[in-house]
Amino acid sequence: MKNYTITVNGTAYDVTVEETEGGAAPAAPAKKAAPSLAKKAAPAAPAAAPAAGGAGSIRVEAGAAGKVFKLDTKVGDTVKKGDTVVTIEAMKMEIPVVAPQDGTVASIDCAVGDPCEAGALLATLK
Repeated sequence: MKNYTITVNGTAYDVTVEETEGGAAPAAPAKKAAPSLAKKAAPAAPAAAPAAGGAGSIRVEAGAAGKVFKLDTKVGDTVKKGDTVVTIEAMKMEIPVVAPQDGTVASIDCAVGDPCEAGALLATLK
């Protein structure tokens, strides 16, 4: 038996593989239950750098994985804490991503239709 870690679309799985003589498959399938694939934390992707040219220091990040559904603001708009900056769609639900504090939108770091992971930088404020 050998243990391997296989990563599929950023998700790591631990698998166990049984070796047979000569590399051929066994003549009769074993009556064992298939091993469950244990999910393992995927390595963190490097954080995207804010766009150059006026990017702000206040990060607006996705709270869940999904797809960018709508840009509710544009660069230069003034927002108050709690105002929707970007809307993402996950599992057929629209999820507002809100400003963490008052400010002015310095950059929009995504486009409609872009996939995003939880914690991904979507915009910055200054």
